Amino acid sequence: MDFIDLKTQYRRIKPSVDARVARVLEHGQYILGPEVTELEAALAAYVGTKHCVAASSGTDTLLIAMMAMGIGPGDEVITAPFTFFATGEMIALLGAVPVFVDIDPRTYNLDPSALAAAITPRTKAIMPVSLYGQCADFDAINEVACRHGLLVIEDGAQSFGGTYKGKRSCGLCFVGSTSFFPSKPLGGYGDGGALFTDDDHLAKLMREIRVHGQDRRYHHPRLGLNGRLDSIQAAVLLAKLEIFDDEVAARARLGARYTELLAEAFAGHPSPIQGPFVEPFNTSVYAQYTIEVDNRDIFETRMKALGVPTAVHYPLPLHLQPVFEHLGQPEGRFPVSEAAARRVVSLPMHPYLTEVDQVRVVQAVRQSVG
Repeated sequence: MDFIDLKTQYRRIKPSVDARVARVLEHGQYILGPEVTELEAALAAYVGTKHCVAASSGTDTLLIAMMAMGIGPGDEVITAPFTFFATGEMIALLGAVPVFVDIDPRTYNLDPSALAAAITPRTKAIMPVSLYGQCADFDAINEVACRHGLLVIEDGAQSFGGTYKGKRSCGLCFVGSTSFFPSKPLGGYGDGGALFTDDDHLAKLMREIRVHGQDRRYHHPRLGLNGRLDSIQAAVLLAKLEIFDDEVAARARLGARYTELLAEAFAGHPSPIQGPFVEPFNTSVYAQYTIEVDNRDIFETRMKALGVPTAVHYPLPLHLQPVFEHLGQPEGRFPVSEAAARRVVSLPMHPYLTEVDQVRVVQAVRQSVG
């Protein structure tokens, strides 16, 4: 059983992928070719923003966005400690300071009620992460940001295709960022990412920064980086975008079915697991279907013996990473994030998961807990 099955998806879209990639090979514009322009227009229309700026990865997009905002040494950016390392890494890479706020224990997203206490005169932005497939509470976050004159960046690497109160992820605040890493809900066949905004000036700056800060050939009014998207990746993403709505619907259906099957498996007695909670105003794309268990190492060993793969996203919160030790945030500072990091484990999840395999996964979970 595959944890994520990209081979079945490729068989479905093979004619479109092959034809689009062949066109790139014919015209030879391998970087920022016409496919990138086409993809940017399609993604902006999908999210509902004025601008989309495609880039080299979902990590680089975070960096580009903050560079365009002028964030640098001594500035502070608030984010959650329970996320992939890149979120905090890009803040620190600019010389800014990641300031952590604990998460909501049900959604694993940044807890808006703790935001105000973390704001200082040095705070320049808030970067909520929309983890595991559903968006953070952006109305509450944007309200705090507006009150304090701060900008908000959504790290929507795992939530692209999900919605918050009817609006799509990456179109919920000043700028949205997503990743096209192959395992993401909309993933390429290599690295890639995109930024979304309605702000004309910010979009212009982000486009310049992704090509070494140039506003025209060999003219560089600012520092930038090599953040360009390959045309072949754009071609693959355009092919995948053709079926993306179907896959989003499949993810929602499979996520709901997992929840039902797990409830049935433990009916009649207290459940030894905690399943994902999706806010009633959200839809989730279930980038991961993540549960909490006791004795996770034993659980994973038993699942592996039964032939069912699992993964942990993420076993060590950012504030406990060795590189951030100098921030002086010892164990116990963010207890919800730390508890989640000890207990979370993700089950196989992708749009081509069969009902038979879902039953097999749940049976394995039933046998592996305790």
